[in-house]
Amino acid sequence: MEIKVLFNSEAISKKFSTGWGLSLLINEKILFDTGEKGDLLLNNINNFKVNLKKIKSVVISHDHWDHTGGLWNVLKKNPKLDVFGCPGFSEEFKRKVSELSAHLIEAEHFMRINTEIYSTGEIVGTYKDKNIAEQSLIIKTNKGFSVITGCAHPGIINILKKIKSQLSIEEFYSVIGGFHLRDHSVQEIQTIVDQFLKFKVNRVGATHCSGADAEKIFQEVYRDRFYSMKVGESITI
Repeated sequence: MEIKVLFNSEAISKKFSTGWGLSLLINEKILFDTGEKGDLLLNNINNFKVNLKKIKSVVISHDHWDHTGGLWNVLKKNPKLDVFGCPGFSEEFKRKVSELSAHLIEAEHFMRINTEIYSTGEIVGTYKDKNIAEQSLIIKTNKGFSVITGCAHPGIINILKKIKSQLSIEEFYSVIGGFHLRDHSVQEIQTIVDQFLKFKVNRVGATHCSGADAEKIFQEVYRDRFYSMKVGESITI
């Protein structure tokens, strides 16, 4: 299964737009998060030669501007998509999705999105001392189970523990996305990396809000099994 990096803070060439936020395209059909701005995302979609009409669903990890910013432009170009959100998202988000003729599906609990892709369902984390609803994706391929996170506000280790419990997973082929470790100490990050190894995570793509220290440490440990996650790259899981 192929994952294309459509938006992030770094790119493989100047033709791609960069900024704050994250957006990944899974198997040409499922868009995970949409970055900070619609025009930037659409530029990358065009330069990546992605066919917007092939996209069937959008999964929004959590209701923050750097993950929802491009959604509205996508829905204007390709309305009536299924948009997977969480019950805890804002009423403004839900209203805008409805106004653009999309079908909002609230992933309250663990649920199947298609035959190979699942949502963890809503997991509550914290951001600036307030509760925040977030979901992550689980993808099953012949290489094993992979996890995609937006910002991991509930804690990346808590998310992996929950998935292991839900599906009785012994190991993970890959874990990619934002791990929200920017404000963690090097010692705290090293402890999390050690837990990744105990969880038998084979490949890692720590990016976005993971922070420079976390990216460096994960890369040093995982070496050629570390994904740089630059816009314009494709990953096979």
